Amino acid sequence: MDDYPALNVFWSMLWFFLWIMWLFLLFKIVTDIFRDHEMGGWAKAGWLIFVILLPFLGVLVYVIARGKGMTQRDVKAAKENEAALQDYIRKTAATPAAGGSHVDELARLVELKDKGALSEAEFQQAKTKLLT
Repeated sequence: MDDYPALNVFWSMLWFFLWIMWLFLLFKIVTDIFRDHEMGGWAKAGWLIFVILLPFLGVLVYVIARGKGMTQRDVKAAKENEAALQDYIRKTAATPAAGGSHVDELARLVELKDKGALSEAEFQQAKTKLLT
């Protein structure tokens, strides 16, 4: 460990983390290229080739040229996901549970039997029909 001082370890770690951050940014840009529905196929192919062949320069130019649009597409996608989640929650909360409707029907049958509107035989027949 004497031949590799602490400062060199620090610089190596810094470069490693910067490289990881660059990879994340590269993947983010590639997904943004494919997510943009306003960009044509040739433009997508051009940006993709530019980012792959000249990776550092391509990523830098893409962030400068299209960074604001990237943010807007991210916000739009987040809002759509949130709206879909809220819609799913509303639909799920509005419908009764799988066994809830059967329980309600069974409670209504017991109430009708207690009032005398149903005989024991009719109650048993309706209960069997409901539970099968």
